[in-house]
Amino acid sequence: MALLLAPVAPHASAQTTGRATTVPVPPTEAEEITRLMREKDLPGALKRADAYLVRNPRDLQVRFLRGVILTDQSRTPDAVAAFEALTQDFPELPEPYNNLAVLHANQGELDLARSLLQQAIIAQPNYVTAYENLGDVYVSLAAEAYQRALKLDPNNQAAQSKLTLAREISAKLRAVR
Repeated sequence: MALLLAPVAPHASAQTTGRATTVPVPPTEAEEITRLMREKDLPGALKRADAYLVRNPRDLQVRFLRGVILTDQSRTPDAVAAFEALTQDFPELPEPYNNLAVLHANQGELDLARSLLQQAIIAQPNYVTAYENLGDVYVSLAAEAYQRALKLDPNNQAAQSKLTLAREISAKLRAVR
């Protein structure tokens, strides 16, 4: 499943009137945090995001980046809390639902992941990443269903064949990521 990193627009240049002098505009806080993330300085990126959010607690982009940083640091409970807060404060945005769904799917909470991806699609009906992740969740749910069928009837060859196929598809999907 694909975790989405919020796009950060490159900073623009300001021009003065009169002479054609171009004065570079300093990068935004989100751009600086993204740079630190790309440089693999996750502790520095998180420290900078946290410090910025003390002064600007409603900054959507930095809050989202903070959730991604926490995810990249394998701090799943903290990342879940960050994305849940974003879904509460900005329910119209699909990306926090998507990232929250990925975290829950990775923990085996497939029904919750499916529900969150459906919320992402409601928020933005043309959100390709959510549809793709929803397909991955459905393949995993299918594998779980076939596995349950086999527990009830271990001799069910059709269920065994379907489970094998679902696992092969899951492996191929992971390889594509």
